[in-house]
Amino acid sequence: MDASDSHHDSPITDRGRNASQHGADTAEGRRMTVRQRHRRKTTAGFTLLEGLIAMALMGMILVALATVTAQWLPNWNRGIVRVQHSEQIALGLERVVADLAAAEFIPASRETRQPIFDGADRSVTFVRIAFGPTAGPGLEIVRIAEVNSEREPTVVRTRARFVPVTTGAIERNQPNFTDSVVLLRAPYRLSFSYAGADRKWLEAWRQQSELPKAIKLTVRDVATRRTLSVSTATSLHAEVSVECIATKSLAECLTAQLGPTEPAERKSRS
Repeated sequence: MDASDSHHDSPITDRGRNASQHGADTAEGRRMTVRQRHRRKTTAGFTLLEGLIAMALMGMILVALATVTAQWLPNWNRGIVRVQHSEQIALGLERVVADLAAAEFIPASRETRQPIFDGADRSVTFVRIAFGPTAGPGLEIVRIAEVNSEREPTVVRTRARFVPVTTGAIERNQPNFTDSVVLLRAPYRLSFSYAGADRKWLEAWRQQSELPKAIKLTVRDVATRRTLSVSTATSLHAEVSVECIATKSLAECLTAQLGPTEPAERKSRS
């Protein structure tokens, strides 16, 4: 009986063991499911509300950046334009100063001792050694003047070949100025002032027996009526003719220059 009972009891015992094992597996599976859900919750992405908040913050940041950019970008552009204008003005003045410094004491003919130099408030005409890629050997007459164009006044540099002429033919043989180069544009205007040995600035220098000692270049802004800091002055390398180098004073030089013309004047009077 005991053997049979034990034989009959073994399936029941096995079933109990299987049931308890199945229960344990089920409980373990539930715990793993809870852990997986918890992991999913902790490792999941943004929720819809969090995404909306993030988009709203990003929009606010972009609006703030656009506002700041809209405020400083025009000032930045104006600063760049101002710097470009200053560079252009500086280049134009550098060209004018180089031309004026190279002015030569050259009379129009042998009959006259006055140099070719006509200085006004808005223009200046003088003679210098020909310079440039297309210029040949010799001298050229340079004219720097303000020209009233259709749109705006501009400062233009022109040049003409220097050819000595007789006194009576000076008015008939006016130089043909070509090769226009724009040096300065509106709203900026260039004015000239001239000083001799007395250091007094004059608005014009015409019909003088010598070249000015210095020339002042003043650049003004027509819109604001202010004088720009790029305004400058330059001295001329040649003030008198070659004959005056050996003389002790300018008065003796001028007297020596006017000497050869006196016989011709006496003949005309006689």
